[in-house]
Amino acid sequence: MKDKKLVSIAKEVIKLELESLKKLQSNINNSYEKIIKTIINCKNGKIIISGVGKSGIIGRKWSATLSSTGTPSFFLDASDASHGDMGQINSNDVVILISLSGQSDELKNIIQYTSRNRNIKLIGITSKKDSILYKNSDVKFLLPNVKEAGPGSFVPTSSTTVQIALGDAIAITCMRYKKFGEIDFKKFHPSGSLSIKLKTVEDLMLIGNKIPFISENVNMRNALKIISKKGLGVLIVKNKNNFTTGILTDGDLKRLTNLDLSSNNLKIKKVMKKNPISVDKNMLAAEALSIMTTKKITSLCVHQNNKKSKTVGFIHIHNILDANIT
Repeated sequence: MKDKKLVSIAKEVIKLELESLKKLQSNINNSYEKIIKTIINCKNGKIIISGVGKSGIIGRKWSATLSSTGTPSFFLDASDASHGDMGQINSNDVVILISLSGQSDELKNIIQYTSRNRNIKLIGITSKKDSILYKNSDVKFLLPNVKEAGPGSFVPTSSTTVQIALGDAIAITCMRYKKFGEIDFKKFHPSGSLSIKLKTVEDLMLIGNKIPFISENVNMRNALKIISKKGLGVLIVKNKNNFTTGILTDGDLKRLTNLDLSSNNLKIKKVMKKNPISVDKNMLAAEALSIMTTKKITSLCVHQNNKKSKTVGFIHIHNILDANIT
């Protein structure tokens, strides 16, 4: 087979799947809205997803995506459900069954079980309107009839692409409805590169006694001793009411004392830089690093709730770089 033929096959598969996704897009209607509302309104129960074969594999993916975006769920193997695991389904639960044909024998027991309990909502995802799944579901969604890629159109390709896309759409819709944001997402992904990207200033900042605070009435001679002891190369100046009034770096101190020896007794409030840059503790650390780079500084004060004069933390560029954030 020629190389050009190989490429043309790939393009044909992708073309068919794109056409399938367009059909799915056209099928997003009131039925889809009912799915979202049923999931969102499940307050006292669980979201359970089931399917067999390729649909079962996709069901696991649905469950994982929902759980990671603020809608806890788990996958129930349809075969296992018929051998004791049906007990995992209880009143007030929402069961989502995915089946292209809607006629799979393994699903029939779950359908019967949910039908006998009126407090269990069954969402049926299928492409067959005359199927047992469609007829017995409380909420029904009809998948579009699509052409599978490959000779004979029998290999599950376009149909599985459609199922995956629908699951992603449901997860993201629920996520946005719940206003589930980056900070929430990070809590569910504590490891890996994704977590690193989502680290906030609060995750890395120094707090309490580690913040290099100094009173604005301290003289420069003592300020030099304190800045050496703190080892951060900077001092956060505050007044008697504990409000942040300025910032002073070791470079500032050394330049001033070298220029005029009599400046040793000068209070630092006379020479400090007023209105230091402060960032909210919920800012992404990567954004804080960008500010430091743009402003050509190495540290930032940290505040919360727009109270910029009240420093609750301190973050140095090394804190960010040490966390592998670039």
